[in-house]
Amino acid sequence: MNVESQIELALEEIKRGTQEIIGMEYIKDLVSAYFKEGKTFSVKAGFDPTAPDLHLGHTVLLQKLATFQKYGAKVYFLIGDFTGMIGDPSGKSETRKPLSKEQVLANAKTYQEQVTKVLDSDKMEIAFNSVWLDKLGTRGMIELAAKFSVARMLERDDFEKRFKSQSPISIVEFFYPLLQGYDSVALNCDIEFGGTDQKFNLLMGRQLQRAYGLNKEQSVVMVPLLEGLDGVHKMSKSLGNYVGITQEPQEMFGRLLSISDELMWRYYELLSTKSLQEIESLKQGVNNGDLHPKAVKEDLAVEIITRYHSKECALKAKEEFARVFSKEELPSEIPEFRKSESIWIAQALNECGLCASNSEALRLIKQGGVKLNGNKLEDSKFVLSKGEYIVQVGKRKFAKIIVE
Repeated sequence: MNVESQIELALEEIKRGTQEIIGMEYIKDLVSAYFKEGKTFSVKAGFDPTAPDLHLGHTVLLQKLATFQKYGAKVYFLIGDFTGMIGDPSGKSETRKPLSKEQVLANAKTYQEQVTKVLDSDKMEIAFNSVWLDKLGTRGMIELAAKFSVARMLERDDFEKRFKSQSPISIVEFFYPLLQGYDSVALNCDIEFGGTDQKFNLLMGRQLQRAYGLNKEQSVVMVPLLEGLDGVHKMSKSLGNYVGITQEPQEMFGRLLSISDELMWRYYELLSTKSLQEIESLKQGVNNGDLHPKAVKEDLAVEIITRYHSKECALKAKEEFARVFSKEELPSEIPEFRKSESIWIAQALNECGLCASNSEALRLIKQGGVKLNGNKLEDSKFVLSKGEYIVQVGKRKFAKIIVE
């Protein structure tokens, strides 16, 4: 394959699964210079460490960064330890509560441990924006603020909505996009990545690079928000439709197998390291009947779990899933709970963590979603007296309850 063909293939992979790219010609020049002259370039993605754990929705952006690493990019994984302590609504209707320094650093450490499971650590540098933002000082902050007008700031969609509804907007929130844009100045980066909800902030970097005389405008790559397991809403822990990369392999496998056959291709496109040609071949195999959708979905689950755990854990999870759900057997490991006295079934489900509350337990019993020793439980007033019980909620939640 000649160089021009390699460049075209690289650009095709770069465009894959993106929502919008601003400055594609500049990206083409950077990739071409890498293939022809071995020149590298810098890209960055900023993370405010507001939560310690990542789910697959977060990794869509990481996968895209990994793709750029293959084609000449050095990645700055930017931990916003400075901006993480400033509220940014990011499309929300109210100011996000700032974090303490201790919370930021603790979450940042967890991020560092997780991100190297996707990115090549030899082509990556973890940066903290407090390094340059702490040095700005009062004069630097005023000079930065002078680069942008309030009228332009209110063009940001969520600011505009809150201003019209007379909802509070603190002055410090106006600084957030300015500081994020200044990160691009400090790192002299060529490309910045982010979600579609961050477009205003991402474009700020382009303007500030011009204002500070860098003689460049960074390109902006925006990735879509990954749909959760329900296929409707974006993946979110609060909605429960997520797959966490630190979850147990068996739980991850079961969750991934629950997605629809149609959604499976979306996950392949955004999460798999297979090429577009390989994915298209799988699609054709399913469409003509040579491949079963379930088998293709299992391969995806194995690939993802291998990335965040190991191949051994992934294959064991696949075997366990088949044993429990295909053959209707019990899991090899079931959490055990001991009770010193008789207990109402709804309370037991709640205390064992199989349900979030007694009311949820009652609802599931009425819907036929609870089994006791393999049989569907219909009596919501049932009391577990002395003995041993295997309780199952839904398809994947089990507990062994021993009443002494």
